[in-house]
Amino acid sequence: MGSAHSVPAEMRELADRTGFTSEQIEHLHRRFKQLSQDQLTIRKENFDSIPDLEFNPIRAKIVHAFFDKRPIEMNMDEEQLDRFRKEKLKFLFHMYDSDHDGKITLQEYRNVVEELLSGNPHLEKESARSIADGAMMEAASICVGQMGPDQVYEGITFEDFLKMWQGIDIETKMHVRFLNVDTIAHCY
Repeated sequence: MGSAHSVPAEMRELADRTGFTSEQIEHLHRRFKQLSQDQLTIRKENFDSIPDLEFNPIRAKIVHAFFDKRPIEMNMDEEQLDRFRKEKLKFLFHMYDSDHDGKITLQEYRNVVEELLSGNPHLEKESARSIADGAMMEAASICVGQMGPDQVYEGITFEDFLKMWQGIDIETKMHVRFLNVDTIAHCY
């Protein structure tokens, strides 16, 4: 199945255009067929069959990301890849910035952390708040540096968010377990 002779021309063409190997494309195709239940398209309802996604508190936002209408460009250059990375980070940023004012406040961050950790019966709400508060303090130190005792960090701007994610491969951080195998969730 993996030899060059048995790989359909369409799979080889996709491999050439995307940078995936033919085997990876075949694997993705099999997983697509499983998720779509052998239909030509994946519908929102198909995501109901992913057990690890079923109880995720931000499930609706994740599913919405898969149905984003922006076009996917093949063979992107470095500038396009950088722009694409920023779009993914903007998607993440908006998951936290619930009032869409361009800033993730401590309260917004607490809400998301509490929501994400709400399924853990061993973690109290106060512990989740402490985690959020510590992460926000770290964000302030990364984005603003040493703050004076009278300074207040009002929240994470998108520019701050970009600084925090600099050097981190977001593809390894954005994934959904599907049929007991990790799948990178490309939020296009």
